[in-house]
Amino acid sequence: MMAHDLQRLALQGLAKKTGISKDIVDYIVCGTVIQEVKTSNIAREAALGAGFSEFTPSHTVTQACISSNQAISTCIGLLASGQASITIAGGVEFMSDVPIRHSRYMRSLMFDLNRKKSTGDKLGIAMKMLSGKALTPELPAVAEFSTNEVMGHSADRLCAAFGVTRKEQDEFALRSHTLARKAIDNGYLTDVLSFKIPGKEKVIKEDNGVRPSSMEQMAKLKPAFIKPHGTITAANSSFLTDGASACLIMTEAKAKELGLKPKAYLRDFLYVSQDPKDQLLLSPAYATPRLLEKVGLNLGDIDVFEYHEAFAGQILSNLKALDSDHFAKKYMKRSAKPGAPPLEKFNLWGGSLSLGHPFGATGVRLATTAANRLIKEDGKFALIAACAAGGQGHAMLVERYP
Repeated sequence: MMAHDLQRLALQGLAKKTGISKDIVDYIVCGTVIQEVKTSNIAREAALGAGFSEFTPSHTVTQACISSNQAISTCIGLLASGQASITIAGGVEFMSDVPIRHSRYMRSLMFDLNRKKSTGDKLGIAMKMLSGKALTPELPAVAEFSTNEVMGHSADRLCAAFGVTRKEQDEFALRSHTLARKAIDNGYLTDVLSFKIPGKEKVIKEDNGVRPSSMEQMAKLKPAFIKPHGTITAANSSFLTDGASACLIMTEAKAKELGLKPKAYLRDFLYVSQDPKDQLLLSPAYATPRLLEKVGLNLGDIDVFEYHEAFAGQILSNLKALDSDHFAKKYMKRSAKPGAPPLEKFNLWGGSLSLGHPFGATGVRLATTAANRLIKEDGKFALIAACAAGGQGHAMLVERYP
């Protein structure tokens, strides 16, 4: 099994649920982060495997944790420019089998081996291949390339800067798991597909990382990054998981022509970027007020908020930044604080802390959850936001379809 298999299943599930003919889709865009070299354009391989027309173009985008957000906005651009009328945006990550490369030294020896003619020369290179230097594998990077700092370390520093305590983080993480468990038990997560792993008997019917615990149990965990005084732990961080997502996006005219009732309008969006060293995870704080100003709405006009939960401390730091006059004036160049989203509207069906964070797939989950919550909660507007590696971020306004 490979990553494109997960994306293939998401595409097939979407086609089955919506009843859309696979032959009439104009374009497919999928996001992913850690790419499998055998399927570099994973959107195309997944689309072909899912039975979509060979005449449907597909391409893959990557923008760290907002890769499928980028897939969605790319589809919006295709629709707005008249290049397409029916599109699918998706995303996938397969953390169970990330590509691990030979070391650069081993790779250079392999190339040299192909060029050598004599047996003696080949044996000499073969002996070098058995060295520890050659055999040490090269793992996918977990640190920011520009700063060489892992995201968890940056989150710890962010929490210290905004005065977010370990207790606050654990409380928010427990909230996420508790709300996710409630949403699953109440049947709210209707877009989740059951999945059977090849060679295994058990059928996976729900996300297996949802584990409501207790503050006492969470307090026992040691810091994961800055030791011994850090506040980021495994319990208040999003976890790595496998997953794929897909959503159907088309013009309103085409939906009416096909007799389909949309869940929501994707009204507007924007991307932001900041200093990847000291403001790596603060994109939601920058993106939220900018998007509201762009669409002419106030914070109180938003009924549903869906933010990507990279870390509990990251979410709480963004909320504190949005509610800080000092931060607004010094860093956002605003006269006053924009204000933070109220928690009674915020991530009420859990989030990445509890449901997991398959990098390339999370953005579509945010958008579809926002749309589903608007229907369930009888709201009109939803705002989604997410941070990403490189100090980048995204926000989008979703409006319930009447």
